[in-house]
Amino acid sequence: MAITAVNPGFRMKKKRSLAPVWLLSPAGIVILAVLVAPIIYLVFTSFTNYDQRTLYTGAFDSVGFANYVTLLTDPDFWWSLIRTVFFTAAMVIGSIVIGTGVSHLLTRLGTAMRYVVTVVLIFAWGMPNVASSLVWKWLFQPGYGVINWFLTQLHVFGDMTNVDWSNNAFLSYSSIWMLIVWQAVPFIALTLYAAETQIPAELKEAARLDGASEWRVYRIITLTFLKPTLLLVTILSVIWDYNVFNQIWLVSQGGPDDATSTLGVFTFKTAFVGFELGQGAAISVVTTLVLLILTVFYIRNLIRSGEDL
Repeated sequence: MAITAVNPGFRMKKKRSLAPVWLLSPAGIVILAVLVAPIIYLVFTSFTNYDQRTLYTGAFDSVGFANYVTLLTDPDFWWSLIRTVFFTAAMVIGSIVIGTGVSHLLTRLGTAMRYVVTVVLIFAWGMPNVASSLVWKWLFQPGYGVINWFLTQLHVFGDMTNVDWSNNAFLSYSSIWMLIVWQAVPFIALTLYAAETQIPAELKEAARLDGASEWRVYRIITLTFLKPTLLLVTILSVIWDYNVFNQIWLVSQGGPDDATSTLGVFTFKTAFVGFELGQGAAISVVTTLVLLILTVFYIRNLIRSGEDL
């Protein structure tokens, strides 16, 4: 019987199936249509003098980097960027601190009450931000706003009935901050609660047997295990809060005197109020680059967290 020698280096070519390509192609086409193509068009527009004339005639000229030079020398842009950075930091800190507290509270509640709080959080999270912003603005209306009436009844701040929150920079920031934190807390709380339930109970029990207080157990054990999740929700919160527009525009429209005009509001006013579309596109490109850097940082930490598991 003849034995045919098989060359070890010989490898049979496997016919690759095109099924995965066909299955992914609809999603790929959608991504190209709604994400990649608009970004390419945005970058192209940022190098032109698109304006109100272009909307009617279609005529435009290439201006090179003129829009970016104008943008980087505009003090209003830098002030809006500074306001965005500080306001984003305030929103993220508030959301993380309150969300962490609510997540730990969920671990201490009974089953029935925990379900009630979870449902309430989901309802608050699921409410469209446009609808919640309009309701929020109504709550703080002078004359008939519920919040002004309630604060007046406390007899602590005096008569707040006719106070217009949107006409005062500090009060306007405060109301918008409360609105955004209220919308952000449910996601953070539920995410951290899910992570906290995965912490081995025997570690906490061992620490308590060694005489550690509840605060020490939480700080040394719970927060240590929650660190990767906390980092991820923090980065996500920075990305989301950096892009906040609807709430600010619907509550204060960037006022008073542009005091709450963040990058989103500044871009909207430049592009769609002043009809300087090329300039607005340049602002959007700069904003997108900043968010891309944050996204890369997020993905990098997400991969590292997966490797540590």
